[in-house]
Amino acid sequence: RSNPYQASLLRDSVRRYLQLPADQTVLILHAKVAQKSYGNEKRFFCPPPCVYLSGPGWKLKQEQIKARDLGEAGFRVCGYMGLDSMGSSLMETQKLSFEEQPDAKGFSCAKALYISDTDKRKHFRLVLKLFFSNGQEIGTFHSKLIKVISKPSQKKQSLKNTDLCISSGSKVSLFNRLRSQTVSTRYLSVEGGAFIASARQWAAFTLHLADERCTRSEFPLREGYIRYGSVVQLVCTATGVTLPPLIIRKVMKQYALLDVDEPISQLHKCAFQFQGSDRMYLCLSTEKVIQFQASPCPKEANRELLNDGSCWTIISTETVEYTFSESLACVREPVSPVPLIAALQLTGGGDVAMLEVQGEYFHAHLKVWFGDVEAETMYRSPKSLVCVVPDVSAFGSDWRWLRYPITVPLLLIRDDGLIYSSSFTFTYTPEQSCIPGQQVLSDVPQDSDKLLDSIHQEFTRTNFHLFMQT
Repeated sequence: RSNPYQASLLRDSVRRYLQLPADQTVLILHAKVAQKSYGNEKRFFCPPPCVYLSGPGWKLKQEQIKARDLGEAGFRVCGYMGLDSMGSSLMETQKLSFEEQPDAKGFSCAKALYISDTDKRKHFRLVLKLFFSNGQEIGTFHSKLIKVISKPSQKKQSLKNTDLCISSGSKVSLFNRLRSQTVSTRYLSVEGGAFIASARQWAAFTLHLADERCTRSEFPLREGYIRYGSVVQLVCTATGVTLPPLIIRKVMKQYALLDVDEPISQLHKCAFQFQGSDRMYLCLSTEKVIQFQASPCPKEANRELLNDGSCWTIISTETVEYTFSESLACVREPVSPVPLIAALQLTGGGDVAMLEVQGEYFHAHLKVWFGDVEAETMYRSPKSLVCVVPDVSAFGSDWRWLRYPITVPLLLIRDDGLIYSSSFTFTYTPEQSCIPGQQVLSDVPQDSDKLLDSIHQEFTRTNFHLFMQT
């Protein structure tokens, strides 16, 4: 634990942060697979890895740099992205320049990254290094694992090879490349609440498998792997904007195949037919997304002729988000490694409740905080921290009179005061029988403290539930 004086100062800082969070978020968006380049060719990753900077903390950092008379130029964020095998030389990576979007987010993408055939790995990660233009290092951030493939599979996919199959509820990107020309690539995206075909930015969509018998207003979601002929729904992960129910079709030589029901694989060509329509398909026309009516094939009733704009390539995507706040700390070191919480595991109860925090990038200089209360924390491994759950009285509530649930945010705080927020919260709930309005201990005996303590030990051991939620 921190010494009492430091703990008091830090607790005041955490309270100010909780009242007015000034987070800085780094979001990396990338494809789940990458096609290998052979010989002298360069198969650039498609869609290209993107980086978004968001949160009020970036603006606050700008004001702090201005206050030190470093000027506007000193605040500009720049970065480099490359593969994790590329060594430390910045010449081997691609430089990123961030531009501010209308929503105030900073955006950049690495359009010229590829993996050559001399690299024999089956998986790799992207490495992002961020700096301020005055030379101050912000930190190093990693993507999730990317699987290397030689080319899109032409065989009928087996569900045994789940790495290449696409499951319901997973995220995908859709792009269209007219006449196989790289310069003509357009990505399905959302702008101003409408679907567009963008040459610059791409959106991740959650692909849901739906019940074919239900109407659009009902649309219950199902689990399982997506197969051709399935009814699906595309939901933009950033905006929540959705398309009507669609039937996903396999595309071969510009024909939509109506009788194929095999699982969909990475980088397959596919088409999206509007459910209940007369051969109407999702199509792009320059930057607009429109509906195109396919032509029936006179010789084969199970095929429909499409145009170029109706043929999409599908690929699974991943998102990793790093959030931190330097607003209340005097941070001289890079913010990385930024810990990521994936799950919580509670053991024991009452006075001996222990919480294991599971995730990535943990280290010995982190403490778990329940709101503004520091927990005694033990470092177990880069993937695990264990802490003692603070008593509910630390939040100003006596367990004996706890009538309503108390929910507090879960934070990780570095020794120097750097705050890492998370999407996780921790909830204390009273004993089930203690409901509002119920009389509790109306006749309190003289030995009330001892009696209450014994009751406390018993019901916290058996009935006092502590819930974690995201």
